[in-house]
Amino acid sequence: MKFGSVKDPSSIDFSLPQDHPDTAVVLQNGSSTQPFSVSVGCTNWGRQQLQGFYPRGTKDELTYYSRQFNSIELNATYYNQFSVEQIQKWLAKTPDDFKFYPKVHRYITHIKRLQHVEASVNDFAQMAYSFEQKLGGCFAQLHNDFSPKDFPRLQRFIEYWPDDLPLAIELRHTDWFNDEVMATQLYRLLEQHQVSNIITDTAGRRDLLHMRLTTPSALIRYVGTNHESDYTRLEAWAQRIADWKQQGLQQLQFFVHQFEEKEIPQLIAHFIHHLNQHAGTTLSKPAYESPQPSLGL
Repeated sequence: MKFGSVKDPSSIDFSLPQDHPDTAVVLQNGSSTQPFSVSVGCTNWGRQQLQGFYPRGTKDELTYYSRQFNSIELNATYYNQFSVEQIQKWLAKTPDDFKFYPKVHRYITHIKRLQHVEASVNDFAQMAYSFEQKLGGCFAQLHNDFSPKDFPRLQRFIEYWPDDLPLAIELRHTDWFNDEVMATQLYRLLEQHQVSNIITDTAGRRDLLHMRLTTPSALIRYVGTNHESDYTRLEAWAQRIADWKQQGLQQLQFFVHQFEEKEIPQLIAHFIHHLNQHAGTTLSKPAYESPQPSLGL
């Protein structure tokens, strides 16, 4: 992911902003009986992207990946509509508790820009249902210039989306969050339809750290910069998520990107270590020897 890249990460203030005041309200209104669940993973399982991760002799990357991570941000569905047969093959290779999070196809979000997409949404939904109990949820990423003037399209899309198919949305145009009137209208729509408001943590777009949850489920897309600050940022996220858990957070989906995908398993191991420490989770870290012994993993 090159979105939000900067030349000098050391010049960026990576501190997390305070929560939006209404986030606490959303969390408090969640179910107090549902156990806290966590999905943490990468954006693909390819050997080329996760260089050095797979042991020599690994014959099937997904089989190994799914024993090291409990989920995948499935960006492949942004480019392709996969058959039921292909999805069944993926399901057969993964443990019972593994979760897939397919990304809504670009034809819907970027080519048609949510206009006249009912038939395409139906097709995508049928594919998503094929993941059965291993479907964690779907997420839609809108184009950078998809702005508040397009609100009617967004509203029709959300209203048409199947109620039984969990959805999260990433909006990138800054006016969705900086225009108070528009933000209020947006959050009301997302809350009404139980759509999660994705938080994106990337160096060059700190405005996307709106810290405004619209459901008791948080989907965080974290983008590392290949800088030492990547690790302290993850520590801050572990603490914030622990705070949200105390307030009523029910689900966490945390997916790690990096501009140059060199250390993603190490970053995830570092995050899991601190999340277990702060939030009382018992997640297993990926079997990857970190080249940074000072991290205390």
